[in-house]
Amino acid sequence: MERSDSNKNKPLYMISVAAELTGMHPQTLRVYEQKGLVTPGRSRGNTRLYSEGDIERLNLISKLTEEGINLAGVVRILDMRERQEERDREIDELRTRVRELEEEVHEFRMQQRIHALARYEGGAPDQVMRGLLESGLGGR
Repeated sequence: MERSDSNKNKPLYMISVAAELTGMHPQTLRVYEQKGLVTPGRSRGNTRLYSEGDIERLNLISKLTEEGINLAGVVRILDMRERQEERDREIDELRTRVRELEEEVHEFRMQQRIHALARYEGGAPDQVMRGLLESGLGGR
């Protein structure tokens, strides 16, 4: 079951737990925060609270640094990844909008055909439409 974005970004873990989950030292997590690599939430008492998304991000940072990529490269990779995810969301939204517009165009064309038939047959469009539906010709 995939978690929603709101649950994924919910601050849950104190720094000691986050350090244990990622296999990193708490001081490393503080350094990564100072460098802007991760931005944990804060409790009312100003305690760092890491989300599932933060843990995933820290694990990715760890993997990249283990592969020999320096922090500047990691920053660049994370930025490109976030930009790609944003583009993917935009593409999904555009695909949805295209489908909606295709449905509207289809409906408009059907109405044009019905009006053309009504003029040809000399009947009112709503009468022609009822006739088409009753005869089974109103479908796609």
